[in-house]
Amino acid sequence: MSKLIVQKYGGSSVANVKKINQVAERIVSYARKKNEIVVVVSAMGDTTNELISLAKEINPQPSEREMDMLISTGEQISSSLLAMALHKKNYDAISFTGSQVGIITDVYHTKARILNIETKRIKDELQKAKIVIIAGFQGLSTHQEITTLGRGGSDLSAVALACALGADVCEICTDVEGVYTADPRIVKEAKKISYITFDEMLELASRGAQVMHKRAVEVAKKFNIPLHVRSSFSKKEGTIIMKKTSYIEEPIVRGIAFTEDEAKITVCNLPDKPGVAALIFNELAQNRINVDMIVQNVSHRKITDISFTVPKTNLLKTIKVSKRIAERIGAEEVLIDEDVTKVSIVGVGMKSYHGVAASCFSVLAENKINIEMISTSEISISCILRKKDGKKALKALHKEFELDKIKSRS
Repeated sequence: MSKLIVQKYGGSSVANVKKINQVAERIVSYARKKNEIVVVVSAMGDTTNELISLAKEINPQPSEREMDMLISTGEQISSSLLAMALHKKNYDAISFTGSQVGIITDVYHTKARILNIETKRIKDELQKAKIVIIAGFQGLSTHQEITTLGRGGSDLSAVALACALGADVCEICTDVEGVYTADPRIVKEAKKISYITFDEMLELASRGAQVMHKRAVEVAKKFNIPLHVRSSFSKKEGTIIMKKTSYIEEPIVRGIAFTEDEAKITVCNLPDKPGVAALIFNELAQNRINVDMIVQNVSHRKITDISFTVPKTNLLKTIKVSKRIAERIGAEEVLIDEDVTKVSIVGVGMKSYHGVAASCFSVLAENKINIEMISTSEISISCILRKKDGKKALKALHKEFELDKIKSRS
């Protein structure tokens, strides 16, 4: 029985002509079985980074509208080249931009949110037995402007299309074989996870795991669309992300996330009175700056410090906004610290198991690693550390929670 399959191929999967042809052959293997195929692609290799660097050579602070005009072209290149590769293999394919297939977003450039997808054009082409290839990461705003969805947004494009089309399968095809217990480039003993819940994957993605886009997992969870994260260049089973896993009793810790892509901001010597924190974080929210961890120091002299972390992609804007607020409320100064890293342990089993935090903090202490900030949820514990201690902490925690001993599917 044929299926409607949505596949997403990341930048490393379409990085050059050879890889594009390999992806085309993989798509053909699905098409031979009479499946309907919708493919979402990222820009080739480092194209997006190169375009960003080029923009900043021209203007260190380019407008967000023009950035969207520029970086949305990367996906258009890879989608058209993939269509050409399929034509050469005698398969009928057609490429589209996000705006051409009616991916409608809000008006915020560089991190737009999808409002609706008008699926008629995609369905019409599928009815003609065509393979539909869509440039990921982009859409058209309600003001008729090209917008992008934020780094990694092709995942979100694929999941949103799978939901809108009622797809049978949504595959996230990448350069790794699935979701691992830790970054296998850092922890050689890391193991592939066979099944993981939406909640766990959402926490890992939020805490820095690069394999899935956080908003894509949110959409998949909302509409209960299971995702299969797997290699673009292997037929091996990958990782299934789903509402509930098949484990009778969940492992205490399922995975550890690690990121160096955060910075710590400290607003020093602010007045310790009601409404000050609200003023700071409301202003940051209005500027669409996502704040992660927050710590407010204990006040003894009616003044206090507030520290918080933000992605480095938002750092320049955060500094500008924070200094403006600091001046308005009479704070002394704003300190910026980019020499930090965040390590997080995640697992739904933590909800019913005592002593996880104690074990986490003890192993860091044994390795003489100082914790600067702590954030917890029902299924995660995150610590901000000095950058030099990040990889050491990751390896020590992976060993402590015996993540090297889990079994994976082949």
